[in-house]
Amino acid sequence: MAGPPPLDPEWRVSPGLTPYADALAAMEARAAAVAAGEAHELAWLLEHPPVYTAGTSAAPAELIEARFPVVTTGRGGRYTYHGPGQRVGYLMLDLGRRGRDVRRYVHALEGWVIAALGGLGVEGFTADGRVGIWTLDRAGREAKIGAIGVRVKRWVTLHGLAINVAPDLSHFDGIVPCGLPDYPVTSLAALGIDADLAAVDAALANSFAGFLATFSCTAEKEA
Repeated sequence: MAGPPPLDPEWRVSPGLTPYADALAAMEARAAAVAAGEAHELAWLLEHPPVYTAGTSAAPAELIEARFPVVTTGRGGRYTYHGPGQRVGYLMLDLGRRGRDVRRYVHALEGWVIAALGGLGVEGFTADGRVGIWTLDRAGREAKIGAIGVRVKRWVTLHGLAINVAPDLSHFDGIVPCGLPDYPVTSLAALGIDADLAAVDAALANSFAGFLATFSCTAEKEA
Protein backbone atom coordinates (compact mmCIF):
# COMPACT_ATOMS: atom_id res chain seq x y z
CA MET A 1 0.00 0.00 0.00
CA ALA A 2 1.36 3.43 -0.93
CA GLY A 3 2.07 5.85 1.86
CA PRO A 4 0.70 9.39 2.13
CA PRO A 5 1.85 11.96 -0.41
CA PRO A 6 4.84 14.10 0.60
CA LEU A 7 4.25 17.26 2.64
CA ASP A 8 5.17 19.39 -0.34
CA PRO A 9 2.20 21.14 -2.00
CA GLU A 10 2.08 22.12 -5.64
CA TRP A 11 3.02 25.79 -6.12
CA ARG A 12 1.07 27.61 -8.84
CA VAL A 13 1.15 31.24 -10.01
CA SER A 14 -1.57 32.29 -12.46
CA PRO A 15 -0.77 35.19 -14.80
CA GLY A 16 -3.25 37.95 -15.55
CA LEU A 17 -6.62 38.38 -13.85
CA THR A 18 -8.61 35.33 -12.79
CA PRO A 19 -12.36 35.95 -12.37
CA TYR A 20 -13.34 35.38 -8.76
CA ALA A 21 -16.17 32.95 -9.57
CA ASP A 22 -13.82 30.82 -11.69
CA ALA A 23 -11.21 30.75 -8.94
CA LEU A 24 -13.80 29.86 -6.30
CA ALA A 25 -15.12 26.95 -8.35
CA ALA A 26 -11.60 25.67 -9.09
CA MET A 27 -10.56 26.00 -5.46
CA GLU A 28 -13.59 24.10 -4.17
CA ALA A 29 -13.11 21.35 -6.74
CA ARG A 30 -9.43 20.96 -5.87
CA ALA A 31 -10.15 20.94 -2.12
CA ALA A 32 -12.74 18.19 -2.61
CA ALA A 33 -10.25 16.18 -4.63
CA VAL A 34 -7.58 16.64 -1.95
CA ALA A 35 -10.04 15.47 0.72
CA ALA A 36 -10.84 12.39 -1.39
CA GLY A 37 -7.15 11.62 -1.85
CA GLU A 38 -7.42 12.22 -5.58
CA ALA A 39 -5.23 15.33 -5.89
CA HIS A 40 -2.14 16.89 -4.41
CA GLU A 41 -2.31 19.89 -2.11
CA LEU A 42 -2.04 23.29 -3.77
CA ALA A 43 -0.73 26.77 -2.97
CA TRP A 44 -2.20 29.05 -5.63
CA LEU A 45 -1.17 32.68 -6.18
CA LEU A 46 -3.38 34.84 -8.39
CA GLU A 47 -4.91 38.24 -9.01
CA HIS A 48 -8.59 39.11 -9.45
CA PRO A 49 -10.59 41.73 -11.33
CA PRO A 50 -12.24 44.15 -8.87
CA VAL A 51 -14.70 42.35 -6.58
CA TYR A 52 -16.10 42.66 -3.06
CA THR A 53 -16.42 39.41 -1.12
CA ALA A 54 -18.52 38.83 1.97
CA GLY A 55 -17.44 36.38 4.64
CA THR A 56 -19.72 34.57 7.06
CA SER A 57 -19.68 37.51 9.53
CA ALA A 58 -20.33 40.28 6.99
CA ALA A 59 -22.96 42.83 8.03
CA PRO A 60 -25.11 44.38 5.27
CA ALA A 61 -24.44 47.91 6.57
CA GLU A 62 -20.72 47.43 5.90
CA LEU A 63 -21.37 47.40 2.15
CA ILE A 64 -21.37 51.16 1.56
CA GLU A 65 -21.49 51.20 -2.23
CA ALA A 66 -21.51 48.17 -4.52
CA ARG A 67 -19.06 49.61 -7.05
CA PHE A 68 -18.04 46.12 -8.14
CA PRO A 69 -19.64 42.65 -8.09
CA VAL A 70 -20.39 41.38 -4.59
CA VAL A 71 -19.89 37.68 -3.92
CA THR A 72 -20.93 35.82 -0.78
CA THR A 73 -18.35 33.23 0.22
CA GLY A 74 -18.03 30.53 2.85
CA ARG A 75 -14.83 31.91 4.34
CA GLY A 76 -14.64 33.47 7.76
CA GLY A 77 -14.51 37.23 8.19
CA ARG A 78 -16.45 40.18 6.84
CA TYR A 79 -16.27 42.28 3.67
CA THR A 80 -13.03 42.63 1.79
CA TYR A 81 -11.91 43.79 -1.62
CA HIS A 82 -9.83 41.98 -4.22
CA GLY A 83 -8.50 43.59 -7.36
CA PRO A 84 -5.55 44.28 -9.64
CA GLY A 85 -2.34 44.99 -7.78
CA GLN A 86 -3.23 42.69 -4.90
CA ARG A 87 -1.60 39.29 -4.46
CA VAL A 88 -4.14 36.68 -3.39
CA GLY A 89 -3.06 33.29 -2.12
CA TYR A 90 -5.43 30.32 -1.91
CA LEU A 91 -4.32 27.24 -0.02
CA MET A 92 -5.80 23.78 -0.31
CA LEU A 93 -3.93 21.94 2.42
CA ASP A 94 -4.86 18.71 4.15
CA LEU A 95 -5.00 19.47 7.87
CA GLY A 96 -5.92 15.85 8.41
CA ARG A 97 -2.24 15.11 7.74
CA ARG A 98 -0.98 18.30 9.34
CA GLY A 99 -2.22 18.16 12.91
CA ARG A 100 -5.92 19.17 12.67
CA ASP A 101 -5.33 22.44 14.51
CA VAL A 102 -7.21 25.23 12.72
CA ARG A 103 -6.16 27.97 15.13
CA ARG A 104 -2.52 27.04 14.73
CA TYR A 105 -2.96 27.08 10.97
CA VAL A 106 -4.43 30.60 11.03
CA HIS A 107 -1.58 31.83 13.23
CA ALA A 108 0.86 30.22 10.78
CA LEU A 109 -0.80 32.08 7.89
CA GLU A 110 -0.35 35.36 9.75
CA GLY A 111 3.28 34.54 10.44
CA TRP A 112 3.84 33.66 6.78
CA VAL A 113 2.57 37.03 5.58
CA ILE A 114 4.59 38.85 8.24
CA ALA A 115 7.74 36.95 7.22
CA ALA A 116 7.18 37.74 3.54
CA LEU A 117 6.65 41.42 4.29
CA GLY A 118 9.80 41.41 6.40
CA GLY A 119 11.72 40.10 3.42
CA LEU A 120 10.54 43.19 1.53
CA GLY A 121 11.57 45.59 4.28
CA VAL A 122 8.13 46.08 5.86
CA GLU A 123 7.44 45.36 9.52
CA GLY A 124 4.07 43.64 9.78
CA PHE A 125 2.25 42.62 12.94
CA THR A 126 -1.03 41.32 14.28
CA ALA A 127 -3.29 43.21 16.67
CA ASP A 128 -5.56 41.82 19.38
CA GLY A 129 -9.19 42.03 18.33
CA ARG A 130 -8.35 43.00 14.75
CA VAL A 131 -7.99 40.38 12.04
CA GLY A 132 -5.38 40.64 9.34
CA ILE A 133 -1.85 41.93 9.07
CA TRP A 134 -0.99 45.48 10.05
CA THR A 135 1.87 47.92 9.65
CA LEU A 136 2.53 51.61 10.22
CA ASP A 137 1.73 53.89 7.31
CA ARG A 138 3.71 57.01 6.42
CA ALA A 139 1.66 59.02 8.91
CA GLY A 140 2.54 56.60 11.71
CA ARG A 141 -0.97 55.12 11.86
CA GLU A 142 -1.70 51.44 12.17
CA ALA A 143 -2.96 50.43 8.73
CA LYS A 144 -4.03 47.12 7.25
CA ILE A 145 -1.80 45.70 4.52
CA GLY A 146 -2.87 42.06 4.48
CA ALA A 147 -6.08 40.08 4.95
CA ILE A 148 -6.63 36.55 6.23
CA GLY A 149 -9.79 34.55 5.60
CA VAL A 150 -10.11 30.78 5.78
CA ARG A 151 -12.56 27.95 5.54
CA VAL A 152 -11.92 24.32 6.43
CA LYS A 153 -14.04 21.56 4.88
CA ARG A 154 -13.39 17.88 5.54
CA TRP A 155 -10.11 19.04 7.11
CA VAL A 156 -8.95 20.65 3.86
CA THR A 157 -8.34 24.40 3.86
CA LEU A 158 -9.82 26.89 1.38
CA HIS A 159 -9.25 30.61 0.76
CA GLY A 160 -6.20 32.08 2.51
CA LEU A 161 -4.58 35.51 2.27
CA ALA A 162 -4.32 38.77 0.36
CA ILE A 163 -1.45 41.27 0.35
CA ASN A 164 -1.89 44.80 -0.95
CA VAL A 165 0.99 45.35 -3.35
CA ALA A 166 -0.17 48.27 -5.50
CA PRO A 167 -3.98 48.20 -5.75
CA ASP A 168 -6.19 51.26 -6.14
CA LEU A 169 -6.81 51.87 -2.44
CA SER A 170 -9.88 54.02 -3.20
CA HIS A 171 -11.67 50.80 -4.15
CA PHE A 172 -11.78 49.89 -0.47
CA ASP A 173 -14.03 52.93 0.12
CA GLY A 174 -17.08 50.99 -1.06
CA ILE A 175 -16.94 48.78 2.04
CA VAL A 176 -15.97 48.87 5.68
CA PRO A 177 -12.90 46.65 5.25
CA CYS A 178 -13.17 43.72 7.67
CA GLY A 179 -15.68 45.70 9.72
CA LEU A 180 -13.03 48.14 11.02
CA PRO A 181 -14.06 51.71 10.09
CA ASP A 182 -11.47 53.47 12.23
CA TYR A 183 -8.35 52.09 10.55
CA PRO A 184 -6.94 52.86 7.09
CA VAL A 185 -5.81 50.40 4.44
CA THR A 186 -2.33 50.66 2.95
CA SER A 187 -0.14 48.90 0.40
CA LEU A 188 3.51 48.33 -0.38
CA ALA A 189 3.30 51.07 -3.03
CA ALA A 190 1.72 53.52 -0.58
CA LEU A 191 4.59 52.81 1.83
CA GLY A 192 7.12 53.63 -0.88
CA ILE A 193 8.24 50.02 -1.33
CA ASP A 194 9.27 49.28 -4.91
CA ALA A 195 8.04 45.70 -5.17
CA ASP A 196 5.89 44.05 -7.83
CA LEU A 197 3.85 40.86 -7.66
CA ALA A 198 6.87 38.77 -8.66
CA ALA A 199 8.87 40.15 -5.73
CA VAL A 200 6.01 39.37 -3.35
CA ASP A 201 5.74 35.86 -4.78
CA ALA A 202 9.46 35.32 -4.21
CA ALA A 203 9.16 36.53 -0.62
CA LEU A 204 6.23 34.18 -0.02
CA ALA A 205 8.13 31.29 -1.61
CA ASN A 206 11.19 31.96 0.54
CA SER A 207 9.18 31.64 3.75
CA PHE A 208 6.80 28.90 2.60
CA ALA A 209 8.71 25.98 4.11
CA GLY A 210 8.85 27.75 7.46
CA PHE A 211 5.11 28.41 7.27
CA LEU A 212 4.36 24.72 6.70
CA ALA A 213 6.67 23.65 9.52
CA THR A 214 4.91 25.84 12.08
CA PHE A 215 1.63 23.93 11.95
CA SER A 216 2.23 20.64 10.16
CA CYS A 217 2.40 17.51 12.25
CA THR A 218 3.00 14.21 10.47
CA ALA A 219 1.62 10.91 11.69
CA GLU A 220 5.15 9.93 12.67
CA LYS A 221 5.46 12.96 14.97
CA GLU A 222 2.04 12.29 16.47
CA ALA A 223 2.85 8.64 17.19
